[in-house]
Amino acid sequence: MTEIPPGRVLVAVSGGPDSTALLVSLHEAGRDVVAAHYDHALREGSDAVARQVADLSAHLGVRFITERRTQPLARGSLQAAARELRYAFLERARVQAGADWVALAHTADDLVEGVVLHLLRGCGLAGFRGMPARRGRYVRPWLKVWRGEIEQLLAGRGIAAHQDPANSDPRFARVRARLSLLPALERDRPGITRRFHGAALAAARLQEEAERAPTNVEVLKRMYAEAGGRQPGLSRRHLEAMLNLKGPGRGGRGVDLPGGLRFRIVGELMQVVPSRRPSAEAPPRLEVTLCGGCDDPAAVHLRDGAQLRVGYRRPGLRLRPLGGRGTRKLQDVFVDARVPREDRDSWPLVFAGDRLAWVPGIAVDADLARPREEPGRHVALAPMPALPARKVVRLETPQDLS
Repeated sequence: MTEIPPGRVLVAVSGGPDSTALLVSLHEAGRDVVAAHYDHALREGSDAVARQVADLSAHLGVRFITERRTQPLARGSLQAAARELRYAFLERARVQAGADWVALAHTADDLVEGVVLHLLRGCGLAGFRGMPARRGRYVRPWLKVWRGEIEQLLAGRGIAAHQDPANSDPRFARVRARLSLLPALERDRPGITRRFHGAALAAARLQEEAERAPTNVEVLKRMYAEAGGRQPGLSRRHLEAMLNLKGPGRGGRGVDLPGGLRFRIVGELMQVVPSRRPSAEAPPRLEVTLCGGCDDPAAVHLRDGAQLRVGYRRPGLRLRPLGGRGTRKLQDVFVDARVPREDRDSWPLVFAGDRLAWVPGIAVDADLARPREEPGRHVALAPMPALPARKVVRLETPQDLS
């Protein structure tokens, strides 16, 4: 078993042999543990499994936290939708229990099965390592423990765990790998399962080294993961497209990524952001006061005249920027200011009647502006839109994507 750092441990217990044995083992080792069980309510009798886990927890004298699914599953993959709800529950349970770590009972067999599935789809180093032993507060202490060892542990204590019918359902790719593909490979090349396991652990060590001294590709993968993207979630095509954008070019360029995310270049800044901005955001508040002249950099001074209002861009908008020559299209003003394409429709504008008077943070119309040292209408927005900061990530010459 890989050592879990000190602190309280929330053990995710499905009721199956692996997680049951993990709870028992950590309890016997004297760790401060709390058991957590999520009832997916996908099969008749799932409530009986929850009671079985509750009884085991009571027998061990371990605190037990459980929830039963009441909301519909998201469309698409059944396993992915169930996993999403389960991890959301585990995070709630971790907070409720005051736990430092969440222990997941994935085994050496699970690691090999995951690696094989990643290889079948095509993967790089991160995929070949399989599931990491630790990610944030989630730890997998049994990635070097085989199911046969777990069966012996339970048998020696007379514990009968629940056998999930899904673990033998060939509709699932992981089950087909477990019951058909890996046994066939083992018959042809005895010992190949353990060789896969050893190679995956070696890949994990290489991946850790790469993350400590990251390549361009690792930087992009880390940006994606920190924005909420699942790993491994980026294909070679995604990574190549992201790297191709790093050269000089106009603002607003981007690549759509899995999980509703988008990689974009804004000047010398690289970002991974949601593909679409929330549509329910309240518009900023327009603040207009009389001013005898000031140097507030977050406001403008406009001449008295037409009523001011906040609006958003529409076709044909132009203004004559103060300090520039002639009139310019709003689109060109946004491009020159390197406002990302995704932000332009939601960038608030201030109109004087039907005329564009101020593009906050970027430009003010010369005909409507009043010098700051002269009395006039002091106009501000709360909150003000902000241009992205400069130079956050610099990538050097692209390296091998493998």
